[in-house]
Amino acid sequence: MTGRLVPIVVATAVVVLAALSFFTVSDTEYAIRTRFSAIESATYGPGLHVKWPWDQVVKIDRRILTVARPMSTFLTSDDRALIVDFSIKWRVRSPTRYYEATGGDEASAANRLSALVEDGMKSAVAGHTLGQVVTAEHPAVTSAMLESARGAASALGIELVDVRVVNLDLPDEIAAHVYDQMKESFQKTANELRAQGDSSARSIRAAADRQRTEILSNAQRDALALKGAADAQAAGIYARANASDPEFYAFYRSMQAYERALDKSNGVLVLSPDSAFFKYMKDPGGARR
Repeated sequence: MTGRLVPIVVATAVVVLAALSFFTVSDTEYAIRTRFSAIESATYGPGLHVKWPWDQVVKIDRRILTVARPMSTFLTSDDRALIVDFSIKWRVRSPTRYYEATGGDEASAANRLSALVEDGMKSAVAGHTLGQVVTAEHPAVTSAMLESARGAASALGIELVDVRVVNLDLPDEIAAHVYDQMKESFQKTANELRAQGDSSARSIRAAADRQRTEILSNAQRDALALKGAADAQAAGIYARANASDPEFYAFYRSMQAYERALDKSNGVLVLSPDSAFFKYMKDPGGARR
């Protein structure tokens, strides 16, 4: 019976020794081998590796991780409370420094990183009024504290990838006051834009009226010039016609004078019988005979 147990014990010991002497590392992990809590090596790539049975292996996730920080209250420069929900994206860059600072505990690292970011965000929010923070875009709130937070995170062996403000909220007692301030600000902007529009409209109307006046003036000038040329041309035609037959022209003009003078319904025309005005009425032949 004892002889049968020996192979079983030996096989079991071999299996246990193998299990304690080999370990695997995936491509999403860092691996740190320690001996009595002292780091022996942290340069393992993906694959199967060998260690002493008494050595310990700590595996650290090398992917980008996310931690959410809800319902954190900050004070602005005008002593107003602001409730901020934000999230942090981070990853391990230095496994040895990360292990020395946190012992490889992801939860502990996330809590310490959240505290660092929250301190930086408090400083950023404290440098702005409530109206500036609420009306600004979220990146404007976080950009001021990212550099200092990244420096503090690097001391933990962590790279701070990004910080996103998920939600900005106000306590109920000051929300109405803030909204009134925002309404006044937007109304002021609207009035300024409306005033600018009115000024532009007046300028456009003035330019249009000036252009209209110039067009009408030029048209009247051109019309007078054309009329003067036409009158001159007509006078020339009349002059040539008169020169060709002066007696007929005198007769024609007398007929026109008779028509205008005798067409007066209520007028009285007093002339001497031998007046030259009745020359063609007395003798239509006139001076031709």
